[in-house]
Amino acid sequence: MTRRFARFCVFAVIFSATFVVAQTEFSADVVSSQKQGTQTQSKIYFSKDKIRFDSRDPDSKGAAFIMNLASQTVTILMPEQHMYMEMPSQAQEQRQMFSFFKTSDVDNACGDWLKLANNKGGTCHKVGSQAVNGRNTVEYEGTNAKSEVSHVWLDPKLRFPVKWQGKDDGGELRNIQEGPQPASLFEVPAGLTKMDMGDTTQKRH
Repeated sequence: MTRRFARFCVFAVIFSATFVVAQTEFSADVVSSQKQGTQTQSKIYFSKDKIRFDSRDPDSKGAAFIMNLASQTVTILMPEQHMYMEMPSQAQEQRQMFSFFKTSDVDNACGDWLKLANNKGGTCHKVGSQAVNGRNTVEYEGTNAKSEVSHVWLDPKLRFPVKWQGKDDGGELRNIQEGPQPASLFEVPAGLTKMDMGDTTQKRH
């Protein structure tokens, strides 16, 4: 797994943990930008209680990141290595992250945002309605415990962000396509071997 895709996985966790759960199945392009002007693209698929991110970075070699909200597990697919990793949610913060997805009230999202560890002691308020890429959204402004300000635009129909902007990065969803997603997208393809995380950790020592 490349360093770029490792950073992509971190982004996926942060992106997913910060917002409410979608109710309408959909796929979309994710375009994110960094403060220094660099831009990355990925693909998101949402189906009921599962989310998949596909990196479009050539160095990622087709790697994908799947979150299962029901089992509270994260799976990373590495087809070039013919392997995959599965990681259960064990830390308290991770369990809170998965629980946060059960929020469904887009018009009152501040309470759940402030429950996240990084946001405790911060502030949040609803700015109002705004159109983003042709979709109706509800804009929120939040300030975390470090006094860093961020904005997010939630789509009431998708119950998911279509745009977000933080101190050092931001992004948006483009080419949103509503509709059922194939179950195979959220399964481990045949031919991939599960990586033994214990052995990997032992080899590092």
